[in-house]
Amino acid sequence: MQVGPGAVIGARVRIGPDTVIGPYAVIEGETTIGAGNRIFQFASLGADPQDLKYQGEASRLEIGNYNRIREFTTVHRGTAGGGMVTRIGNHVLLMNYTHIAHDCQIGDHSIIANSTEIAGHCVVEEWVVTAGMCGVHQFSRIGAHAFLAAGAKTAQDVPPYAMVAGTDRARLVGVNTTGLERRGFDSETVTAIKSAFRTLFYSRLLREEAIAQVLEEHGHRAEVRRLLDFILNSERGVVGRDRE
Repeated sequence: MQVGPGAVIGARVRIGPDTVIGPYAVIEGETTIGAGNRIFQFASLGADPQDLKYQGEASRLEIGNYNRIREFTTVHRGTAGGGMVTRIGNHVLLMNYTHIAHDCQIGDHSIIANSTEIAGHCVVEEWVVTAGMCGVHQFSRIGAHAFLAAGAKTAQDVPPYAMVAGTDRARLVGVNTTGLERRGFDSETVTAIKSAFRTLFYSRLLREEAIAQVLEEHGHRAEVRRLLDFILNSERGVVGRDRE
């Protein structure tokens, strides 16, 4: 482990091997950091949550392996209302000025771009990418392999594989085809996902009818079933497309 000048590391912090802490970074509280991480200068990790209900109870921040946490990023510990823990997975990139609030769960291989703000109790699944200056409403879920365009403001759940955009209210604009292809999804699977999106979001079928049709056509594919399960389990409702 390497620690730069002026860095502050609290007594209850645990840091794994081959992790580099930049100058003037601050890491405090019950924080566990795995191996091979790079934490850049002026990052703040493990501070008390910005939640008025927080009364000083013991809570944690858990950061996995091989992450990159850039300058002025803030990641706060959990609260009693959210299971006491905030988690960052593995191979995650948090760019400059990003904020991960209390009780968030950030999945592996996600890229959270500059000045993106993720409010408390959010779940970001694996391989999610946000462009700069996105905002995610508290208690929202962002499905795996989703892409949020620059400035997108999401107040509902974003389905897996989706692309959303909109600086006032984010709406569905299509399937993240490029991201899926880069991650090795074969052409048949991508075609099936696109077909499911057309039925679910662009047809005039009722939701139950659309889900039944997608199950009949593509229910044998795990990727499509994951999309359907996400929609069925959404508590906030999922981002839809603009209606003409």
